[in-house]
Amino acid sequence: MKLPPDELETARLLLRRASTTDAAAVFEGWAQDPDVTRFLVWRPHQSIEDTLSFLSQCEAAWNQGEEFVWMFEEKTTGQLVGSLSARPGAHGVSLGYLMARDSWGQGLMTEALRSVANWWLGREGIFRVWATCDVENLASARVLERAGFSLEGTLRRWDLHPNIGTEPRDALCYSRVRG
Repeated sequence: MKLPPDELETARLLLRRASTTDAAAVFEGWAQDPDVTRFLVWRPHQSIEDTLSFLSQCEAAWNQGEEFVWMFEEKTTGQLVGSLSARPGAHGVSLGYLMARDSWGQGLMTEALRSVANWWLGREGIFRVWATCDVENLASARVLERAGFSLEGTLRRWDLHPNIGTEPRDALCYSRVRG
Protein backbone atom coordinates (compact mmCIF):
# COMPACT_ATOMS: atom_id res chain seq x y z
CA MET A 1 0.00 0.00 0.00
CA LYS A 2 1.23 3.46 -0.88
CA LEU A 3 1.46 5.75 2.14
CA PRO A 4 -0.62 8.90 1.94
CA PRO A 5 1.06 12.26 1.46
CA ASP A 6 2.14 14.21 4.52
CA GLU A 7 0.10 17.12 3.15
CA LEU A 8 -3.10 17.57 1.16
CA GLU A 9 -4.55 20.91 0.12
CA THR A 10 -8.09 22.08 -0.52
CA ALA A 11 -9.33 25.53 -1.50
CA ARG A 12 -9.32 26.73 2.12
CA LEU A 13 -7.36 24.15 4.08
CA LEU A 14 -3.93 22.63 4.46
CA LEU A 15 -4.18 19.09 5.81
CA ARG A 16 -0.87 18.02 7.28
CA ARG A 17 0.46 15.07 9.19
CA ALA A 18 -0.20 15.29 12.95
CA SER A 19 2.77 16.12 15.14
CA THR A 20 3.48 16.40 18.84
CA THR A 21 4.26 20.07 18.16
CA ASP A 22 0.48 20.52 17.72
CA ALA A 23 -0.25 19.61 21.35
CA ALA A 24 -1.06 23.09 22.70
CA ALA A 25 -3.25 24.05 19.74
CA VAL A 26 -5.11 20.72 19.80
CA PHE A 27 -5.67 20.80 23.55
CA GLU A 28 -6.90 24.39 23.55
CA GLY A 29 -8.81 24.08 20.28
CA TRP A 30 -10.88 20.97 20.89
CA ALA A 31 -9.41 18.04 22.85
CA GLN A 32 -10.73 19.33 26.20
CA ASP A 33 -14.06 20.62 24.83
CA PRO A 34 -17.02 18.47 25.99
CA ASP A 35 -19.18 19.68 23.08
CA VAL A 36 -16.62 18.56 20.49
CA THR A 37 -15.93 15.22 22.20
CA ARG A 38 -19.56 14.39 23.03
CA PHE A 39 -19.98 11.76 20.30
CA LEU A 40 -16.38 10.49 20.30
CA VAL A 41 -15.01 7.23 21.70
CA TRP A 42 -12.68 9.05 24.11
CA ARG A 43 -13.22 11.43 26.99
CA PRO A 44 -12.10 15.08 26.87
CA HIS A 45 -8.43 15.50 27.67
CA GLN A 46 -7.76 16.68 31.20
CA SER A 47 -4.28 18.06 30.50
CA ILE A 48 -1.93 18.89 27.69
CA GLU A 49 -0.04 15.71 28.62
CA ASP A 50 -3.09 13.69 27.50
CA THR A 51 -2.97 15.47 24.15
CA LEU A 52 0.78 14.99 23.82
CA SER A 53 0.38 11.26 24.47
CA PHE A 54 -2.37 11.04 21.85
CA LEU A 55 -0.24 12.86 19.26
CA SER A 56 2.72 10.58 20.01
CA GLN A 57 0.45 7.62 19.27
CA CYS A 58 -0.62 9.31 16.01
CA GLU A 59 3.00 9.71 14.93
CA ALA A 60 3.81 6.07 15.76
CA ALA A 61 0.70 4.74 13.97
CA TRP A 62 1.57 6.76 10.83
CA ASN A 63 5.13 5.44 10.85
CA GLN A 64 3.79 1.88 11.14
CA GLY A 65 1.23 2.42 8.36
CA GLU A 66 -1.71 1.62 10.65
CA GLU A 67 -3.53 4.95 10.89
CA PHE A 68 -2.97 8.31 9.28
CA VAL A 69 -4.00 11.46 11.13
CA TRP A 70 -3.95 14.86 9.50
CA MET A 71 -4.45 18.12 11.34
CA PHE A 72 -5.96 20.79 9.22
CA GLU A 73 -5.47 24.48 9.32
CA GLU A 74 -7.12 27.37 7.59
CA LYS A 75 -4.81 28.68 4.88
CA THR A 76 -5.64 32.33 5.53
CA THR A 77 -5.00 32.26 9.30
CA GLY A 78 -2.79 29.21 9.86
CA GLN A 79 -5.10 28.24 12.74
CA LEU A 80 -5.63 24.54 13.44
CA VAL A 81 -9.34 23.82 13.19
CA GLY A 82 -9.69 20.03 13.19
CA SER A 83 -8.33 16.61 12.47
CA LEU A 84 -9.15 13.65 10.28
CA SER A 85 -7.93 10.07 10.62
CA ALA A 86 -7.84 7.29 8.05
CA ARG A 87 -7.56 3.61 9.00
CA PRO A 88 -6.91 1.38 5.96
CA GLY A 89 -8.34 -2.13 5.83
CA ALA A 90 -8.29 -4.97 3.30
CA HIS A 91 -9.96 -3.02 0.47
CA GLY A 92 -11.27 0.10 2.15
CA VAL A 93 -10.54 2.91 4.56
CA SER A 94 -12.54 4.07 7.57
CA LEU A 95 -12.45 7.73 8.51
CA GLY A 96 -12.89 9.58 11.77
CA TYR A 97 -12.94 13.31 12.22
CA LEU A 98 -13.58 16.24 14.51
CA MET A 99 -13.56 20.00 14.34
CA ALA A 100 -13.09 22.85 16.79
CA ARG A 101 -16.45 24.28 17.81
CA ASP A 102 -15.54 27.78 16.55
CA SER A 103 -15.23 26.35 13.03
CA TRP A 104 -18.52 24.45 12.91
CA GLY A 105 -20.98 25.33 10.16
CA GLN A 106 -18.48 26.70 7.62
CA GLY A 107 -18.21 23.68 5.34
CA LEU A 108 -14.56 23.07 6.24
CA MET A 109 -15.07 19.48 7.34
CA THR A 110 -16.97 18.67 4.16
CA GLU A 111 -14.02 20.06 2.19
CA ALA A 112 -11.50 18.00 4.19
CA LEU A 113 -13.55 14.78 3.91
CA ARG A 114 -13.92 15.14 0.15
CA SER A 115 -10.19 15.64 -0.29
CA VAL A 116 -9.16 12.65 1.81
CA ALA A 117 -11.86 10.36 0.35
CA ASN A 118 -10.86 11.33 -3.19
CA TRP A 119 -7.21 10.61 -2.48
CA TRP A 120 -7.95 7.15 -1.05
CA LEU A 121 -10.43 6.19 -3.77
CA GLY A 122 -7.75 6.97 -6.34
CA ARG A 123 -5.43 4.32 -4.87
CA GLU A 124 -5.16 0.86 -6.33
CA GLY A 125 -6.97 -1.73 -4.23
CA ILE A 126 -9.14 0.79 -2.34
CA PHE A 127 -12.79 0.47 -3.29
CA ARG A 128 -14.56 1.89 -0.27
CA VAL A 129 -14.17 4.83 2.10
CA TRP A 130 -16.57 4.88 5.01
CA ALA A 131 -17.40 6.57 8.30
CA THR A 132 -19.91 6.22 11.09
CA CYS A 133 -21.61 8.74 13.32
CA ASP A 134 -23.88 8.42 16.31
CA VAL A 135 -27.57 8.34 15.37
CA GLU A 136 -28.08 11.56 17.34
CA ASN A 137 -25.18 13.37 15.66
CA LEU A 138 -27.22 14.84 12.84
CA ALA A 139 -24.65 17.55 12.06
CA SER A 140 -22.04 14.88 11.33
CA ALA A 141 -24.51 12.96 9.16
CA ARG A 142 -25.14 16.13 7.11
CA VAL A 143 -21.40 16.69 6.69
CA LEU A 144 -20.96 13.17 5.32
CA GLU A 145 -23.87 13.60 2.93
CA ARG A 146 -22.49 16.92 1.67
CA ALA A 147 -19.11 15.24 1.13
CA GLY A 148 -20.76 12.74 -1.22
CA PHE A 149 -21.16 9.81 1.17
CA SER A 150 -24.32 7.68 1.00
CA LEU A 151 -26.18 6.29 3.98
CA GLU A 152 -25.88 2.50 4.05
CA GLY A 153 -27.84 1.87 7.22
CA THR A 154 -27.75 1.72 10.98
CA LEU A 155 -25.17 -0.33 12.84
CA ARG A 156 -26.87 -1.48 16.01
CA ARG A 157 -25.00 -1.11 19.30
CA TRP A 158 -21.88 -0.16 17.30
CA ASP A 159 -19.77 2.20 19.40
CA LEU A 160 -19.33 3.11 23.02
CA HIS A 161 -19.40 6.87 23.53
CA PRO A 162 -18.30 7.33 27.15
CA ASN A 163 -19.38 10.97 27.21
CA ILE A 164 -23.01 9.90 26.67
CA GLY A 165 -23.37 6.56 28.45
CA THR A 166 -21.92 3.19 29.38
CA GLU A 167 -23.49 1.01 26.68
CA PRO A 168 -22.73 0.81 22.95
CA ARG A 169 -24.89 3.10 20.84
CA ASP A 170 -26.35 2.82 17.36
CA ALA A 171 -24.43 4.49 14.53
CA LEU A 172 -25.26 5.56 11.00
CA CYS A 173 -22.88 4.10 8.43
CA TYR A 174 -21.99 6.17 5.36
CA SER A 175 -19.72 5.30 2.45
CA ARG A 176 -18.32 6.39 -0.86
CA VAL A 177 -17.36 3.60 -3.23
CA ARG A 178 -15.43 3.31 -6.46
CA GLY A 179 -17.03 1.72 -9.48
